[in-house]
Amino acid sequence: MNLSKKDFLCIRDFSTEELKEILSLSRKQKPLAREFKLEPTHPGRVLGCIFHKASLRTRISFEVAIRQLGGSSLYLTDKEIGIGSREAPKDVGEVLSRYVDAIMIRTFDQKMVQELAENSKIPVINGLTDLLHPCQIMGDILTIIEHRGSIEGLKIVFIGDGNNVSRSWLNAAARFPFKLVLTSPSGYKIDDSYLEEVKKDGDPDYEWIEDPSEAARGADVIYADVWTSMGQEAEKAERLNKFKSYQVNDRLMKLAKNDALFMHCLPAHRGEEVTDSVIDSANSVVYDEAENRLHIQRAIIALLIPTDRKL
Repeated sequence: MNLSKKDFLCIRDFSTEELKEILSLSRKQKPLAREFKLEPTHPGRVLGCIFHKASLRTRISFEVAIRQLGGSSLYLTDKEIGIGSREAPKDVGEVLSRYVDAIMIRTFDQKMVQELAENSKIPVINGLTDLLHPCQIMGDILTIIEHRGSIEGLKIVFIGDGNNVSRSWLNAAARFPFKLVLTSPSGYKIDDSYLEEVKKDGDPDYEWIEDPSEAARGADVIYADVWTSMGQEAEKAERLNKFKSYQVNDRLMKLAKNDALFMHCLPAHRGEEVTDSVIDSANSVVYDEAENRLHIQRAIIALLIPTDRKL
């Protein structure tokens, strides 16, 4: 990968070859990290982590990742920065570029992240926005490859709304040859405008099916997400009512292939979008997904921050 300044804001910003390079490095590093044999390729490097949303996996995985590379991290909340209110994203980008070596931001507005990246001389990584969650899907792809050998030709069924996770899966489908099926009530599809934007930059094998039973038939992967994301709390009662027939339970899993993986980006609302019997089953790989956030993000950091050491 060209180590000139590059940001990780959207999966489609990268070619298939570049994405495969990230996946390859993460698979190379993973066993070394587990055995405490990973070479500190980025000593002294600092990752600034900006958080506007609560986090378990994002914060810990990014902080551990940079430390495993020999660097350190700074935890920055909106209280310290006030990006977009107290400080303009342009000014934040310019100043942080002189203090740290890369920025990870987990926030609401994708445009703010893009503006921050445009005004930073260092790499900016999208840890999550309301629009996209690219690191999550890269970790998911790594998990599928570990369990199935490849993602090519698989049928991945996303049960939920057209949110940041499903949009990022759509972006991945524009770069990798698998079939993506979204099943949701009709008012919760991925926006047609976003679908058309993706089609201009790739050829995703994508289908929306309203009936979850029809969608799940023959699936290699059943993927669930919460029905009410952060910032949508006022819609919770309405969403619970509309999505109640979309619960991933034993009956639905039986419609998929016998060895179908169950995946969830977590946190899960057990008893709502998924039952305990499914998320705790032998087919569930949710904790592998969670761990792989660390390994995929470490590879992203390693490739984006320049180093003269061998990766």
